[in-house]
Amino acid sequence: MGGRKRNVRKAALAVIGIAGVLLAIYFLLVNFLVSAALVPSFMKRLQAFERITDEGYALQVQTSDIQENGRTALAQTKEWLKTAQRQKVSIQSEDGYTLVAEVFPFTDNHRWVILLHGYTGWKEELYPFACWYHGEGYQVLAPDLRCQGESEGDFIGMGWTDHYDCLLWIQYILSLDEEAEIVLHGQSMGAATALMVTGEETLPSNVKAVISDCAYTDAYSMFGEKIKEWFGLPAFPFVDSACLVLRLRGGYNLKDASALDAVAKSRTPTLFIHGEQDAMISVGMSRELYEAAAWQKELLIIENAGHAQSQDKDPDTYYSTIRTFLDKTLAKQY
Repeated sequence: MGGRKRNVRKAALAVIGIAGVLLAIYFLLVNFLVSAALVPSFMKRLQAFERITDEGYALQVQTSDIQENGRTALAQTKEWLKTAQRQKVSIQSEDGYTLVAEVFPFTDNHRWVILLHGYTGWKEELYPFACWYHGEGYQVLAPDLRCQGESEGDFIGMGWTDHYDCLLWIQYILSLDEEAEIVLHGQSMGAATALMVTGEETLPSNVKAVISDCAYTDAYSMFGEKIKEWFGLPAFPFVDSACLVLRLRGGYNLKDASALDAVAKSRTPTLFIHGEQDAMISVGMSRELYEAAAWQKELLIIENAGHAQSQDKDPDTYYSTIRTFLDKTLAKQY
């Protein structure tokens, strides 16, 4: 009898030991997934940036008009940058990181725009927008979001930590210009960031409008989609496990990063824009955001445009719609 109990005990300990090893392997895998998706230094070692860029390009709409309009915009931007006044500035995030931005001032004008780039992007990608806004008389602030470009950080924020950083940039502008009228214009993750900003009760009334270009509804859903696309793994249980790991390592929860929840509380006029053929973030997400938005809103869907390609597919419609929306919105403030 004693021998049987010892054997049962040994078997139970063996099972517990195997379970412990499997659990440790699982959480090592989840840690790997989090780092491979949200830690730029780790992504570089895996050459993930190159892979993401190549895969993203393959998913884009490849037409001659998009390519030609893109080249024209870049050429115009390069000419503008030769003479544009600019200043590199920095602030400290609430958790101690140095965040960097480029400011393009405009004399005697209180209209400002903050340009927010997308996932694994950098501020220079949005300089064609800076060129256009500056030509419209806006002062421009283009930051590198944390962990990207010249800004410090440990984890890409998927819009959540970024929206707190954006609030700091808003305060920075107000320290320069108490009468500032601020527009937030973001693409992709930057658009989701801008929408999350408008869900904050403490948002200064100086923020007058948002241009949301190809935003996602929430980071939790996007992370699940990317785990399936990039690693061939199911969203459950990996996304919930990633949320736990990210809370422990990065200090935030993917489930909090919801633009959908934010627009339902927002009192900021918002123009939603999306390319009809976006294969990276479904156009349905912008439609869902538009339907959920509780305040003044408009929706522009650009036919035959892929992810973040609307301005190159139909620049006339894209920019004229923004101009009309902002002129109408800002005029209502008086």
